[in-house]
Amino acid sequence: MTPPSSPAPKGAVAALIAAFLGWLFDGFEMGLFPLIGKPALQDLLPTSTAAEQGQWFTVIIAVFLVGAATGGVLFGWLGDKMGRVKAMTLAIFTYAIFTGLCAFVTEAWQFAGLRFIASLGMGGEWALGVALVNEIWAGKNRAWIAGMIGAASNIGFLLTGVLSLYLNASLESVSHWISSMGISQGTADYLLHNRGWRFLAVSGAAPALINFFILIFVPESHKWEAEKKSGSTSHWATIDLLGVLAAAVAALGIIAVWTPQIFDKVGNIVALPVTVLGLGIALWGYLHPVRRYMTRAQAGGSVLAADRAIIMRNLLIGAGLAAVALMGTWGSAQQAAKWASFLSPEGTKSNIIEYVVIATALGAILVTILAPLVADKLGRRVTYFLLCVVALGSAIVFFQTNGSYTGSGMPTWLVTSAFLLGGLTASFYGFFPLYFPELFPTSVRATGQGFCFNFGRLIAAIGSLQFVNLMSLFGSDKVTQLTGDAKRIMQLQVEANAFSVLSCVYLVGMVLVWFAPETKGRSLQ
Repeated sequence: MTPPSSPAPKGAVAALIAAFLGWLFDGFEMGLFPLIGKPALQDLLPTSTAAEQGQWFTVIIAVFLVGAATGGVLFGWLGDKMGRVKAMTLAIFTYAIFTGLCAFVTEAWQFAGLRFIASLGMGGEWALGVALVNEIWAGKNRAWIAGMIGAASNIGFLLTGVLSLYLNASLESVSHWISSMGISQGTADYLLHNRGWRFLAVSGAAPALINFFILIFVPESHKWEAEKKSGSTSHWATIDLLGVLAAAVAALGIIAVWTPQIFDKVGNIVALPVTVLGLGIALWGYLHPVRRYMTRAQAGGSVLAADRAIIMRNLLIGAGLAAVALMGTWGSAQQAAKWASFLSPEGTKSNIIEYVVIATALGAILVTILAPLVADKLGRRVTYFLLCVVALGSAIVFFQTNGSYTGSGMPTWLVTSAFLLGGLTASFYGFFPLYFPELFPTSVRATGQGFCFNFGRLIAAIGSLQFVNLMSLFGSDKVTQLTGDAKRIMQLQVEANAFSVLSCVYLVGMVLVWFAPETKGRSLQ
């Protein structure tokens, strides 16, 4: 059988543009909550304390990470079964529409639920876009493509900061613009209240428009089409998704037991066993579709026993490498803007959140482009090791060398250290699109990548929920006894120490990477 020919250059460019826009708005959606989470929870929980709002902030992030883990496997499965393009349009539609609906919530639990559904699409879009572009473009371009993948999502993250900065500087003109569209002044005030967080959430629905471009201009992966013609895609079965459902329920159970409301009642004696059991079920469930696929493919002669063992090993190692990077990111760079908001004295009007978001995004855009190019020169394992070293250093420097801000002028060192933090902790997201496709054959590439990158999100979610315990080690109980600036300064230092310790997860990555395969110079399987 003659394999289908590669798509014309025009089709390849269209695929790259579509995937780039998908990743860009994926980053925009991910950057929204760190930016709007604090004002949103202030509105949704008006009678709660700042500590209670902070707990909800952490829970919503954890729920988002579980949803992304589930979506990575679910949409990866769809991509391997029905094609990269169809699955990618569905993933983009999911994350866009449900992010937009967040603008109309009235309770914190509704916000968490919609973020969970939106994150299904965000987790899936990453795996599908990476698989599609890597399979369409020639091998010699893959390092550049990987860099563009990482940069695109961080450009989206940058857009959230720029849009918020403009919005808060021009609320009156934005209000007039909304009214000129025939929307009542009451609705405009509703959308723009408290830093315009609802308006920013509505803007998250815009990426759904990308799907028209994708469906018209983007070709399917010729490698996947060859797999379909060979009959191997028929080994994927819908019944196997019950394992993914069980995994999602187990993961949400872990999140629930670590929430302060439940943990205060049950303690470690219940939470730890539930976490171990839940992780076991989640690992089994997320891997279930791949295992069942390979069992059927092996029986049909499509997969050898030795190949199956290698695939399973790469799944576990890849998930471990991603977990380190994701826990480091969600424990540092994603928390940076929220933490920095406490640097200014109470009552001071400043744009410090936007400064930090923009600085971290700019750093991330630059370094994610460079990381895969370095990996092509030094090799995958050495590069990952070095990325862990510099990411750890940047996190400690950021949280331990920024102490206060008057609220006026540009905070030069804060912005500089945020630039380094954002770039060096995000470097992995240019590295993974180069490395993960090399670990799997075409038949399981989308699902394998989706599992590796997004199961790491689940580990990161569990890690982020330990933040309260880490804070207690550094005296968070004493914070409640203070008032005014003394309380704010104490809170800053307690959180800075906790974030610094959480960032030490990069030490695990420095060891784990030497058990991973070196794939430099190899073409895609």
